[in-house]
Amino acid sequence: MASTMAANLEDVPSVDLMSELLRRMKCSSKPDKRLILVGPPGSGKGTQSPLIKDEYCLCHLATGDMLRAAVSAKTPLGVKAKEAMDKGELVSDDLVVGIIDEALKKPSCQKGFILDGFPRTVVQAQKLDEMLEKRGVKVDKVLNFAIDDSILEERITGRWIHPSSGRTYHTKFAPPKVPGVDDVTGEPLIQRKDDTASVLKSRLEAFHRQTEPVIDYYAKKSVVSNIHAEKPPNEVSEEVQKALSS
Repeated sequence: MASTMAANLEDVPSVDLMSELLRRMKCSSKPDKRLILVGPPGSGKGTQSPLIKDEYCLCHLATGDMLRAAVSAKTPLGVKAKEAMDKGELVSDDLVVGIIDEALKKPSCQKGFILDGFPRTVVQAQKLDEMLEKRGVKVDKVLNFAIDDSILEERITGRWIHPSSGRTYHTKFAPPKVPGVDDVTGEPLIQRKDDTASVLKSRLEAFHRQTEPVIDYYAKKSVVSNIHAEKPPNEVSEEVQKALSS
């Protein structure tokens, strides 16, 4: 293993090695943080999580991606997960927590992690806490991206995309020059299935039903910080920084 590792490192350009070394040196002085981001679709978690990840040298754990990676790598847990999926069953909470546990062994997770999209239920939160407790750590902060449903509806149902280029528009915040038409090609814009009012409504209902109890669960442990997610991204970033430095 060591020899292949050395061979691989020899192939890495010096500038990449140096920047990674500098990053690790900078990271060594950062406090460890184990964070959970909670918020409905469109609340801006996806904008903030890369900023938090870089600032605190954390690894970003998206459970859906991790499951797919474990399945394709055919890890023991991935094999079990595939069996469940093939039967059309939900992957068990224990399996997902096991996959998170595996991921935490990676060097990139040494300073902590950002969990996004998990836990969705109180049972998942309890299982996550049990697993972290065995490692002698705990969740430090739950950032609750709080936003009114009506604002979300305006944000999300106004989104239109140009499918072939991925250019995105918003009827209110970034409208195309001609309504419904891409600025560059003049081709028609489409709306993602998930961005329609009816899909959003059912996703929000599910979110409130399942996830609000999770926020209450962590609030009892005094680790929740409410973020005003309707503000512009730079102001949300400032709130996040304040919450994480407290």
